[in-house]
Amino acid sequence: MNTTPENQQKLVSDFLSQSPLKAFIGGEWVSAADGTTFTTRDPGTGKPLAEVAAMGAKDVDRAVQAATKAFRTSGWAEMTPNERGVLLHRLADEVERHKPVLARIEASDAGKIPAQAEGDVQNFVDTMRYFIDISLHVQRRTPLAVKGHEATTVRLPWGPCGFIVPWNFPFLLIGWNISPALAAGNTVVIKPAEDTPLSALYLGQLAQKVGLPDGVINVVTGFGETAGAALASHPGLKRMSFTGSPEVGRLVAEACARNLTPVKLELGGKGAAVIFDDVDIDATSARLVNAITFHTGQVCCDATRWIVHRSIYDRFVSHCVDRMKAVAVGYQFDTGTQMGPVVSAKQRDRVLRYLDRGRSEGAKCILAGGAAAVPGREGFYVKPALLAGELNNVAAREEIFGPVAYLTPFDNEAQAVAMANDTDYGLANSVWSADLDRARRVAERMVAGNSWINAHNVFPHGVPYAGINKSGMGGGVLSYETFLDYTRGLSVVRPL
Repeated sequence: MNTTPENQQKLVSDFLSQSPLKAFIGGEWVSAADGTTFTTRDPGTGKPLAEVAAMGAKDVDRAVQAATKAFRTSGWAEMTPNERGVLLHRLADEVERHKPVLARIEASDAGKIPAQAEGDVQNFVDTMRYFIDISLHVQRRTPLAVKGHEATTVRLPWGPCGFIVPWNFPFLLIGWNISPALAAGNTVVIKPAEDTPLSALYLGQLAQKVGLPDGVINVVTGFGETAGAALASHPGLKRMSFTGSPEVGRLVAEACARNLTPVKLELGGKGAAVIFDDVDIDATSARLVNAITFHTGQVCCDATRWIVHRSIYDRFVSHCVDRMKAVAVGYQFDTGTQMGPVVSAKQRDRVLRYLDRGRSEGAKCILAGGAAAVPGREGFYVKPALLAGELNNVAAREEIFGPVAYLTPFDNEAQAVAMANDTDYGLANSVWSADLDRARRVAERMVAGNSWINAHNVFPHGVPYAGINKSGMGGGVLSYETFLDYTRGLSVVRPL
């Protein structure tokens, strides 16, 4: 395809000009049954991008029925892994060809810097190809050595699966979620966040273009309390996955429990970075500042509690302040911007409220943060902030989802581990030290699903990524085990 910036913008404009954008159900583009729509906005300007169909319970039921029909009658579930892989590779290839366009759509809708959005699109492609490869090599029939019987276990797809994805990494997380399900032979219904529905709809266009059977991929747009709630509670789903806040995750789990639908929850976090006194202060501060300002801190697994050895605490803080002050906050498409807007006015207000609450509970303000003004833009901007103090402060205990880090000193290894584990969450932490034996020892004592050493936010395909406690349940993503989650076991036995 022509990848000039002018042509990319034309393709984006042509896509948005279809406004109101319809949902994608059973291979058709459909409006909400009641005709209602909602507006999605550019977080960097606050201006509307498109009107989008606001689907309700009837529409979600139609989507689940379409996914059920496709599973039963399209031949998708009965294809050989190679046959499915051919079609899914075509989809991955088409996504890759449209990467600049999808990235521009994602950057416009989510406030992402375009280079970061391109990385998300490529991650979708890589994830799809990773699970296709697994599907070609997994053993689906396993003979069992059982006395007096001919016995086998068989792995089969479940059926229609539902996915509710959040607004911080819309397209990347669609890839993490639907790739194993599709590669295993299931059909899917995707409910994107109302703040960021556009890339999911563009995916529907590409799925149609490459010839996936109608109903294998369905996209229902709308609000969480209507479309999302209807999807989570639908009795026709065989599996459900939700990525988002613990508060909504509980509601999704309750709805799934009523139907005995297995559910996978990847929820929030309040990650710790434990920094020992033998680190390279300049390099470590750079990496952690980059982590907390990446996508404006809207990352569930981010290190938001920095637990720093007392002997280097003041020097480390000084380095962090200097680096945070130098971060260029601006419109995501402007050259030189290092940190764009948060996704919405609601999210900006949430970040500002937590800064106020943290200070009111006694946190020391090292770097004030607050609302940021970007000349000529009426978007939703905030400055990076650093708070410090005791870890019982609300800003150290609750997920803020913005570019805010909370620092506290420690004196010894045992104290550092206790501080890191003093949280209701359990998603991801990191340990920073030149002593790798100590780093591994501390990493293994973390009460979380993931520990990183001398790095943060590391997601290689093949390594399970999941949360525990308030950060999730039901299994992880990005691994062989994830593929198996989207197959059901069947025992076949013949007495001899």
